[in-house]
This record gives sequence, structure tokens and C-alpha cells, in this order.
Amino acid sequence: MRRRTLLSLTAATALGGTLAACGSAVTGEDTSGGGTASGTVRVGHLPSALFSPLYVADAKGYFEEEGITLELTPLKSGQDGVPMLANDQLDVMVAGFSAGMFNALEQGVAFKVVGSMGISPGDPENSPTALEVRQDLLDDGTVTEVADLKGRTIGVAGGPGATGGYLLAAMLEEGGLTLNDVEISNLATPDQEPALTNGSVDAATPSAPFSSAMEEAGVASPLAVPAKGTTGTGVMYSETFASADLAQGFFTALAKGAQELSDDGKQTDEVYQILADTLGQDIEVLKASPMYTYLPDLAPQPDQLEAMQAVWIEAGQITYEEPLDVTSIVDASFAENAAG
Repeated sequence: MRRRTLLSLTAATALGGTLAACGSAVTGEDTSGGGTASGTVRVGHLPSALFSPLYVADAKGYFEEEGITLELTPLKSGQDGVPMLANDQLDVMVAGFSAGMFNALEQGVAFKVVGSMGISPGDPENSPTALEVRQDLLDDGTVTEVADLKGRTIGVAGGPGATGGYLLAAMLEEGGLTLNDVEISNLATPDQEPALTNGSVDAATPSAPFSSAMEEAGVASPLAVPAKGTTGTGVMYSETFASADLAQGFFTALAKGAQELSDDGKQTDEVYQILADTLGQDIEVLKASPMYTYLPDLAPQPDQLEAMQAVWIEAGQITYEEPLDVTSIVDASFAENAAG
């Protein structure tokens, strides 16, 4: 069993038009041709060390122990996977939350948030995400604290309504600012260092290893990091899969993967090798990069969902005014059963 295939981004795009015809990914049937009953679970993910529990659980055989074969489909963003999840083209999505996700829920799109992923350690010296400010602005005293960024341009991957927008809001709060107090430029993470270098943005919110690289190059320095416990990513189930026989087994295996990860973000050589092999990244770069931490049961964080919704309503990224009751979209039973 194990993972059937790890689709390349190119292949995933090419398959986009055919996924709708595939129906539910949970077969519960013989998919190997060898007479062994197994269940295939189709998982949409953003290939990133942020979702380490998924890759570690796969490599360690925890899904196999639950009778599950993974079919991993890379996504460009969590928002891209929402309609696929709602239409049973995906069973599970491991990705970032977005304002678009809340808009879809308000419009009747149905799925469940069943778990969390990376949790910010809140350590200014070892945070995988930071508010990096242009070095010249720091050196000449133009910017000395977060409040000094009012009215300035900040690069955020995905823009204000993406996970990065929420993380930025969490860091701006330190200076009494909101997303409405700054100009946000939608910049992919690899494009943020060049933008800081040429002065087209004053600050940016890169994740590691990009944050470390721009610091080492003398382009920028961190001014703030998300507070401990902040998270903008999680695990989502389609409504069909949430009631499927494999749903608990999948989550139990995923939680076992999280339990292989250390509390301080410094991983074992085995874990770093798994991530290097799965993501195609250099192992030394991974070892040098700060990592998020994970709850051992990957319990969902409804308080963070409420905070996201409030941030995006205030910023005008959400199309409705009356907040949704997040308890209606959260199902913590899988995490509770995994812990038990």
C-alpha cells in the first residue's frame, strides 16, 4: 500500500479537468489487483515542511497500518482545494486557511475542520515566520518598532486574505496596527527578497528558509514574529469522508506522525531525511531552518479560526458581516479519539 503517487505540480494541473469525473476517492475496494482490500484516500496538500506530520506518517508506515493508501495531490493554495474538497474530488486537505474559505462556507460549501497543523513557537530567535523589515529602514532609524510600519508596503504571499495575511495581522497587533493600516503587496515568498532589495516593499513576511536567507544577505532583519500558539493551517475533511470508515484511521496515523516531531522544532536526522526525500529539498537547508511545532493530537483550534474570521471581516476580505459560528464547522472528535 503506502503512497500510490506524489503528483508533480505540472501533472496536478493537467489532471485538474479530470478530477471531477473521478468521484469519491475512498474506494474501500481492491486497488492493488492482488486481492488485498484497501482504501485509497486522496489528500490535497501544499508541498512544504509545514505539513511534516503527513510526510512522516507516510514514510513511517502509519497509514499502511490503518489499511490506507495515500494519493497526494499538490495544490498551489488551500483556496484551490476548497471546491475539490466540497465536491468529493479530495477526501482530505492539509493546507492554510483563507478568507475565501470562510466566504465559501457562508455560501453553503460544506466541509469540516478536523485538525491543526503548524503552531508558531513564538520564539523571536527561532520562528519559521517573521516580519522582516528592510535593513536600510532599520539602520537609519526610520523603523524601530512595529507601529512605525503604518502606511508602509508589506509583501505577503497570497495577499491579505491568505494565511500569510492572518499571520501578518497577528504581528501587526504588537504595534496596535491592523491590515487596514498598511499597504499589502501580493508577493510569492521567493519574490520577497528581490522586492526588499529594490525597495518596492518596506517589509515582508517570508517563511524559513527564505527569512534566514535574506537575513544572512543583509537585506532585512526580523522585527516581530507571530505569538506562541498562532496557527493559520489545518486539516480539513470532506463531509463524505468525515463519515467514512477510514476517517479515524487516517487521523490517528497523522497524529502519530506529529508525535515523531520534537517540541522545539529541532528534528531527528531521520525526520530531516524524510522531508528532504519527500519535498526534494536539501537536507542541510532543512536542518538550518526553524520549524513549526505540532500538538501531539493535532487538535483543531477554533479560537484561531474565530480570530482569523474577525481579522478578515475587519479587513474587508470576507463578504459577510455577521460572523459564522465556527463550532459548526469544527469536528474535534477525530483528535480526541486519536489521543485516546
